[in-house]
Amino acid sequence: MDKEVRPEICTSKTQIEVSSNQLGTSRFNRFSSWRKLVRAVMTLKRKARNVKGENDTSPVDAYEEAQDFILQTVQKEVYAREFHSLEEGKPIRKDSSVSSLSPFIDQQGMIRVGGRLNKTTYDTSQKNPLLIPGRHHIATLLVRHYHDETKHQGRQITEGAVRSAGLWITGGKRLISSILHLCVTCRKLRGKYAYQRMADLPTDRLEPSPPFTFVGVDAFGPLNVVTRRTRGDSASSKRWGIIFTCLVTRAIHIELVDSMSSSAFINSLRRFISIRGKVKIFRSDQGTNIVGALDDMCIDAINVDDAPVKEFLYHSGTKWIFNPPHASHMGGAWERMIGVVKKVLDSMLRGISAQNLTHDVLSTFMAEACAIVNARPLVSVSSDPQCPFVLSPSMLLTQKLGDSTDCSDFRDLDLKDMYRSEWKRVQALAEMFWSRWKTEYLHSLQSRRKWKEDGPNIQLGDVVLLKDRDCVRNQWPMSVVIDVFPSEDDRVRKVKVKIVRDGKTSFFIRPVSEVVPLLSVY
Repeated sequence: MDKEVRPEICTSKTQIEVSSNQLGTSRFNRFSSWRKLVRAVMTLKRKARNVKGENDTSPVDAYEEAQDFILQTVQKEVYAREFHSLEEGKPIRKDSSVSSLSPFIDQQGMIRVGGRLNKTTYDTSQKNPLLIPGRHHIATLLVRHYHDETKHQGRQITEGAVRSAGLWITGGKRLISSILHLCVTCRKLRGKYAYQRMADLPTDRLEPSPPFTFVGVDAFGPLNVVTRRTRGDSASSKRWGIIFTCLVTRAIHIELVDSMSSSAFINSLRRFISIRGKVKIFRSDQGTNIVGALDDMCIDAINVDDAPVKEFLYHSGTKWIFNPPHASHMGGAWERMIGVVKKVLDSMLRGISAQNLTHDVLSTFMAEACAIVNARPLVSVSSDPQCPFVLSPSMLLTQKLGDSTDCSDFRDLDLKDMYRSEWKRVQALAEMFWSRWKTEYLHSLQSRRKWKEDGPNIQLGDVVLLKDRDCVRNQWPMSVVIDVFPSEDDRVRKVKVKIVRDGKTSFFIRPVSEVVPLLSVY
């Protein structure tokens, strides 16, 4: 505390008041809590009384006296002109910001709000609350105080607590809303996740290419199958499905594996490539079996942990692009296919008992499920009689149009020549598929169904709340952003955060949709 307000220089009541007033409302800005400010004033007054040899008042009276002193000091500084007019018995000027509140000075020398409720039996604090300037730091401290007293509830409850305390803050609604908007505790309890406008689709989903040139990979399961029968019982084991989704034609291919190990995944990948041909780009999440398999297969991987690696030109012909952990929405093209396959399998397995489901039966069901899913329409079925065929992935995979093989209505080819030359028929079907794919399916990818507006980019050093699915929100860890990964449009959709728990430091890569911004460096 500065020298001019030290208690030892206060030897009279007048000097006490002068020294206290020298504290000044600008000194109040040093305090971040209403209680700390009141206790500091209490200490100052108690030491001044000790110097004078006066008896201390009770803690309750001392606390109320300190509060009144602070509020009176602020009022006299902000409303000096109004004080002068009211003390002289004159009406305050009409250009005053509080003229509509009919203020008056009470017996303690403090300005209160007047009105038409003076004949009620309510307490003075309720019918004539104290006037507090909303732009003063004291108003901010009071709102924070009562917001904390109400356990960080909304604006209405906080405003009610302030008014119940006998305080009238000018512009209180706006002040309370701004304070609650910046409240870190409220953000931890109810803050919204960060967001960013949905990114443009990658090139490997937009350019016509042979089926399964660009592939999304994921796994689902497990499913129990009978492996051998014993006396009175049967032994069972688990099976998983590895689904490969063509990102262009939306066709799928499923391989069964007996474990979620890297070796099992490698075997399924080799079977897939042997049937469907070489793949240019794989996309997937960061499953442990997938990550471990890439090292053994010597496939180049683009990991979001290593941003500079994205610019490296891969010459091997095959590369693997990982999505960040907990970012299933970034792989919606193949994640959606898992749900469709599960619906088909649920219907197939409905009439099969657990004792009859063998590996051979499950493998047959998987093949039939692939056929059903690949026969699904990519666009709405047309009611035009001139266009009876359904645009589906199987149309390109099998080069068949169900029972009909007539393509003369869609291509300017001689009908006899088409049937005479099988390759012309196949070519006509392929051209038909890609023509409708461009005109009907591709345009359906144009709109953004979510995250349509730009969001603020998360910056280095920002403090965020990291979502943890294993615990309630009150226990989610706070973390600091130590790296950001801007996309090609300079929008940040992935961040790297640092968490310190029990003295141990951990680092995580997460999408911005998994973090809640708390404090920004800007």
